[in-house]
Amino acid sequence: MPNEPTYYGDVVLDHFDNPRNVGDVENPDATGRAANPACGDTLVLTLRVREGRIEQARFRASGCGASIASSSMTTVMLTGLGVDDARRITNQQVAEALGGLPPAKMHCSVLAQEAIRSALADLDSRRQGKA
Repeated sequence: MPNEPTYYGDVVLDHFDNPRNVGDVENPDATGRAANPACGDTLVLTLRVREGRIEQARFRASGCGASIASSSMTTVMLTGLGVDDARRITNQQVAEALGGLPPAKMHCSVLAQEAIRSALADLDSRRQGKA
């Protein structure tokens, strides 16, 4: 695939060197977790949701540069987004927002997608418990 980078681009490096939204949302409305047992990368995503919009997204991750960058970009993409729109974020969109990932690192964007799905499932579960 000739258009896929085999190196990290500037956006990936920027999000790795200067990750956004690191940490935990205080008293989160949702928590999502994802892990890749093959490489050991992990991601915990916490969200604050108000009036159907993600007001705050924060993360804690361990892994390679692409994993940290994917996690950081995911929080940027989620902040201000409606919950229904957040459900439609794909790993490909995360990778594209980063300017592309090497094929061997696409699993890092999959980890981000899985953490989003996990967090939104947690949100749904908590809301059903309050009904």
